[in-house]
Amino acid sequence: MEEGAIMDFLSLLYSFLKAILWALVGAIAMSLSMGILLKVYDVMTPINEWEEIKKGNLATAILMAAVILSYGIVIAAIMIAP
Repeated sequence: MEEGAIMDFLSLLYSFLKAILWALVGAIAMSLSMGILLKVYDVMTPINEWEEIKKGNLATAILMAAVILSYGIVIAAIMIAP
């Protein structure tokens, strides 16, 4: 192999590893912020959502799913914005 091809391969490998690392950082940040969001929401409401969901309260489960989906919509809108 010629030296230019090796350098191109190493540059590509470096870019790939950097992208994987940033994806991992993003996934960790998203999971931490989701946990914080759900904890703050749980503190702000007068009922314990997790206990209600364990009891089989479908309305509370739908409400929590709506909170999670709305969080995802906000994050997607931020990522798409120019």
